[in-house]
Amino acid sequence: MRKIYRLSFFLPFYLMLLSGTDGFCQTWEVFDRNFNLEKKISPGNIYLLGNSLRINVWENDLSFLDPEYRPFITVDSASLYQYLEPWIIIENNGQYGAFHEYGEQVLPPIYDEISTFYTHLLARKGREYFIYDRGKRTTSSIGTFAHARLAKNGQVISQLADGSYALPLSPHPDNRFQSLVDPGPDAIISQEATGFGLINRDGEYILDPIIDEINHLEGNYYFGKNEKEYLLIDALSTDADIRYNSFHRISIEEGVMLEYIHGKLRRIMKNDGILLDIVGMDSVRKINDHYNVHFRDATTGLLSSQGKWEVRPTEAASLLLPGNEGLFGAKMGEQFGYVDAAGNWVIDSEYDQIEPFSEGLAAVKSGSKWGYINSSNEWSTPLAYEWAGQFTSHGVAIVKEDSGAHLIDASGNKLLPVSADRISRTQDGYYLLEKEGLLGIAKPDGQLISLPQFEEIRREGMDRILIRKGANYGVMRENGDYVLPLYYSRILFDEENDTILAESMQIEIEPVEKLEGRKARKKKTKGA
Repeated sequence: MRKIYRLSFFLPFYLMLLSGTDGFCQTWEVFDRNFNLEKKISPGNIYLLGNSLRINVWENDLSFLDPEYRPFITVDSASLYQYLEPWIIIENNGQYGAFHEYGEQVLPPIYDEISTFYTHLLARKGREYFIYDRGKRTTSSIGTFAHARLAKNGQVISQLADGSYALPLSPHPDNRFQSLVDPGPDAIISQEATGFGLINRDGEYILDPIIDEINHLEGNYYFGKNEKEYLLIDALSTDADIRYNSFHRISIEEGVMLEYIHGKLRRIMKNDGILLDIVGMDSVRKINDHYNVHFRDATTGLLSSQGKWEVRPTEAASLLLPGNEGLFGAKMGEQFGYVDAAGNWVIDSEYDQIEPFSEGLAAVKSGSKWGYINSSNEWSTPLAYEWAGQFTSHGVAIVKEDSGAHLIDASGNKLLPVSADRISRTQDGYYLLEKEGLLGIAKPDGQLISLPQFEEIRREGMDRILIRKGANYGVMRENGDYVLPLYYSRILFDEENDTILAESMQIEIEPVEKLEGRKARKKKTKGA
């Protein structure tokens, strides 16, 4: 997925910080990975974009910085509008231009709108549209349209004044279409008088427009119907591969693709063919990436997304849930318990709600309270919680009581000295603590790093935690010690350089390295 940085919202906040600071000097302090001060640079409003792109915006100028944070190209009277890797969109008095992230200007700031693809740009000036081709390094007009946009596969879809559509970058730019849509990454669904078809990123038909109906499934997969024939299509870059075709009815019901033979449900389908072919099915219900398969003999089985039985069809349960550690949630009547892969009850259906087993324990609800049981249906913790989450590999779970949210161990012992209004687990396994609008953090094993006292807190790598109070930023170690005090107006972590940049406002001007470099003056340009 492409990273998108929309940066205009940073500037008002930054200008607000600068207001009322007469006599102050803005300085960036550059630290090494051990937070030893290497040097100071001034002035600038620096942004780190992508892995190695460094931009400085200062006094209405925009500069590209090298790894030593020295400008090598400066653009007069430009602000940073947007970064869509690898393209940088700049703004100048309501007009837009573009640079490649290597510092090459590819479009001057004379356009009303610019949109991006990996290898080219689409720019609009009035109703005339232009295309910049990175491979050819040329900009050319592609016509005047009511509207035009870049499709997901890089083609340009244009709409003409009469409401028809065209592909001006294709080998057949004069061809007219009733509709063009691009739900998938590689193919465009076209509609002509003869029917629907698929067009690839080169603008060529990979499936002729003779199909009665085409619907996008996901990724490169499409579901089509042509008279009485049903098709499962893989739209490749050079060809449309018909992965499955049938003259029996295929329909999509509540997110599940099913095939009927002589009016009876016979197959569960996947994007490119058959997932399950079995006699006697009555209905199918999708639960996350699993399927509850209900049969006419009143049995139910749990089928994985790979077409394997995780729980064999059984009369014991009317609903089966994806499980863990060899146990699967099962419902009989109005209550839940757990069965094994053969469909045998291991824990009887006696609970109102259940969660999957994790680390040998499962959260279950009886009445209004939650607690934890083991695989022998013995209580690990009593029914004491308003809500209970799954245990992690560190043996920690999040629970909620009347007093607030807590972290507990497998015995129910609370790991934090205070409760929080909310606790959430981050992608790296740490815990974010929220209380009365302030934030704290705990380690994956539940050990407290900081009580909620900051307005912003974020891990930036091993033993580096960015913190903010009010307008002041600092950096904290995982033992709670400050390695940079709450003093700076911005802190950036340059992973490519393995350095840390901290912006401060100083009353007296100290000797610093000035950000000076070659300027790329804006040229007066009559056209694209």
